[in-house]
Amino acid sequence: MKKIPPIPSSAYFNPKLDKNGNPFLEVKLRGLALLRLAATNKGTAFTNKERIALGLEGLLPPRVTNLEHQVERLYRNYLQQLDDIAKYQFLRSAQERSEFTFYALLADHLTEMMPIIYTPTVGKAVQQYSSLYQSPRGITISAENADRAEQVINNYPWDDVRMIVVTDSSAILGIGDQGHGGLAICIGKLALYTAGGGVSPFHTMPVNLDVGTNRKELLDDPHYLGIQQPRLHGEKYFELVDNFVNAVYTRWPKAIIQWEDFAKNIAFEVLERYRDKIPCFNDDIQGTGAVVLAGLLSACRRKGEHLRDQRVVVSGAGAGGVGVANAIRDGMVKDGLTDQEARRRLFVLDAHGLVMEGITTDSYKIPISQYQDTCADWSIEGNIPNLMEVIDNGKPTVLIGLTGIHGLFSRPIIEGMARNTGQPIIFPLSNPTSNCEALPADIIEWTKGKAIVASGSPFANVAYEDQIFVIGQGNNAFVFPGLGLASILGGCKRITNEMVLESAYALADYTSDRHLQEGLIFPPIDELQEVSIKVATRVLIQAMADSSTTRDDLNMEDLEDYVRSQFWKPEHIPFVPSSEVIEY
Repeated sequence: MKKIPPIPSSAYFNPKLDKNGNPFLEVKLRGLALLRLAATNKGTAFTNKERIALGLEGLLPPRVTNLEHQVERLYRNYLQQLDDIAKYQFLRSAQERSEFTFYALLADHLTEMMPIIYTPTVGKAVQQYSSLYQSPRGITISAENADRAEQVINNYPWDDVRMIVVTDSSAILGIGDQGHGGLAICIGKLALYTAGGGVSPFHTMPVNLDVGTNRKELLDDPHYLGIQQPRLHGEKYFELVDNFVNAVYTRWPKAIIQWEDFAKNIAFEVLERYRDKIPCFNDDIQGTGAVVLAGLLSACRRKGEHLRDQRVVVSGAGAGGVGVANAIRDGMVKDGLTDQEARRRLFVLDAHGLVMEGITTDSYKIPISQYQDTCADWSIEGNIPNLMEVIDNGKPTVLIGLTGIHGLFSRPIIEGMARNTGQPIIFPLSNPTSNCEALPADIIEWTKGKAIVASGSPFANVAYEDQIFVIGQGNNAFVFPGLGLASILGGCKRITNEMVLESAYALADYTSDRHLQEGLIFPPIDELQEVSIKVATRVLIQAMADSSTTRDDLNMEDLEDYVRSQFWKPEHIPFVPSSEVIEY
């Protein structure tokens, strides 16, 4: 069986092999420069031989330690931080000192640290970005440099970027327009691509499209670090995004772009504008949809029911809500329904009430709008059914929240769900925690322990009447790292809906195979790397089936082994100065 070659490494981190097949890194830097660059700083792990050869002797404490010792020291200091923002700052500082030590620490404590580098703490970090700012990371394309986008992109140090996470900060989590601060979201996502998805950090780039902000407190803040002008829109907005996309494609034609936290109508427009030009996907639309569909599939399997038999309410019609509705509709069709039958079992609500055909004017909502005759005999007070009226008349078995409205799922709403079915499936998914539609403990109590619950942010297990209920976390991190890794390894020229849908079924199958008997509908976070490998393998198979991959050397028989072999891990390797490299 032929061995599949790896993707090329970044020229900035391109290990060679000695005569025994062991990797080493040829470096041109010496002395303090090696210690100041996060990509090359091994700190106290530099050996005595390396210290002499690379001009480091006397610049470090005398004792040579290994990576394990460094991680242990870092973790002890991490535990001394007083609050979550202090922990976030500690981890960001560690990342800027040494990529390897940071990712080794994160991989060892992923369950504990993921809520710090990602939701919910990253939301606070976004809001405080300018005051917390310490070190540069990533690229900013702004209204001031958009006409020089190609030059700006060429300033980035990595020669072979394969994964880019980019935001315009217009709809960060549930906290809205955050201007330049949204860059923190991209940094956090890429940390999970590496720690959870095995993507080398030397192939990644976080990007902020600083198109201005409409948030008054940022415009008035003398310490705000972003462009202090109102947001661009229309032609000028897309001219900036076009310049960015063209510059990326010119330098890195194989790079994957993940669009992150774009406002609802813009999110769909951006995705449709570029999805056939470059390999890209929107995590809020497609990633959220895949994760929620996977959780719903797992919940149905736990109940011994089919997806096609559920009646689903999705409260919230932003990018995430409509993405979830699209995914559930596609899953119902895959389960045997026609598109029309699936839509009749799907009720999406926006700020006005039920999204209905002939009433909604938003083009992105039309494919998931409800037919008016479905509700013709409903008993309602106004022209459009509200959430309580949908629950009373539509008799849903599933309730999903993506509104960002804390406490929206009140006790009457939850008790109404319990009247419709013996085991209601209820997912209050809004992030951060302060925006969650209902607390899992309340849902369990109000349904007398009958509900199957998952949330978007991490919640502790719930004790109710001598039972312990595990609250699953419907985290996009179960999908996007594996989807991105597969797209990189496959050299994919596009990311199709079928590839995204397959990621949902891969996650659901993983959970069912390992955790269904425990009652879990999402796996534990500490299994994220294994989940990502399974997701990436299934997505690669789908990419081969729909001709999205540009590689003809992929072998179906050993595809999972290949994915595992390409999974980047933080490990120190020997450094040698370039003048002393021996060619073997």
